[in-house]
Amino acid sequence: MMNRPRFIIAIVAALCLVAALQGWSQRKVTPINTPATATQPINEFGNDTARINARMRATMVHYHDENGNVIYVDTITGREWRDSTAMKAKKPMQYPLWHAVSVGVDIWNPVMRAFGQHFGLIDFSAQLSIHNRYKPVFETGLGLANNTPADNNFTYKSPLSIYFRVGMDYNFLYNSSPDYQFLGGLRFGFSPFSYSIEDITISSTYWDLDAHPTIPGQHATVLWWEVAFGLRVKLWGPISAGWTFRFHSIMHDYKGEYGRPWYIPGYGSRGGAINGSFTIAYTIPLNKKQPPKVNLSEDNSTLYFPEDTGQPNPEQIYQGKDAQNPE
Repeated sequence: MMNRPRFIIAIVAALCLVAALQGWSQRKVTPINTPATATQPINEFGNDTARINARMRATMVHYHDENGNVIYVDTITGREWRDSTAMKAKKPMQYPLWHAVSVGVDIWNPVMRAFGQHFGLIDFSAQLSIHNRYKPVFETGLGLANNTPADNNFTYKSPLSIYFRVGMDYNFLYNSSPDYQFLGGLRFGFSPFSYSIEDITISSTYWDLDAHPTIPGQHATVLWWEVAFGLRVKLWGPISAGWTFRFHSIMHDYKGEYGRPWYIPGYGSRGGAINGSFTIAYTIPLNKKQPPKVNLSEDNSTLYFPEDTGQPNPEQIYQGKDAQNPE
């Protein structure tokens, strides 16, 4: 019988032999020498930051708030933050919703009448400024006509009549100073008026007599549209002045027993497709609060809002930090 020391040595040798046989039977593992650039769709060098950020935004959990901002969510901590690129894409309004009201008077027709124009009188306007961008406008005025054409044998008269125009202007310089405005807009005009034709002379060579009939007062209602473009500049204080050029066309016309009227209050002579105005306006501000100044960073990648606006700092947003809970 084998003594105990030899028996223990034999068991240990058997165990070592079994372990060696298992090591030889295991599969050999070949180390991976493929470079990272060949296995990763995006490498992580500094020049690829934009690509990495784009891929992260596409795969991260996000939603849109009531203002249309993209809100990203950290699914581990639950922290939320806004996308700084979306903030840059949406250009903020520099001026408040109810910005100002302007009232004005057109001095073009009075001046032209002083130089011999035979129609028109005066025009008033009121305009509301919304964000210094959209400008609903209402215009009204009084017009009359008394014209005897040089080569004709009659006198056209239209007594004092009222007209209305309503429409909207768009300020293309809405985020610039309201002291300078470039406007484009659309108007619809309406005028009920009357007219007559007097001092008509009809000569008869057969009888050697002249007849002088009169076309009594005719009543007409005309509706038209017009496209307007104008410039307005500040003169001093709340006073500004501006040119407006209008292209117009009649939508609904009147044709009576004796033909169509030659002059339409607020529109001008029938044969003119373009007219203009020169307006002096007085502006009343509705919100005296100064608009926040918004500046781009040096690399134009983020927007910086002053602290008194209550807006979060986009640098913290870009880093995934909440302005109210900075780390």
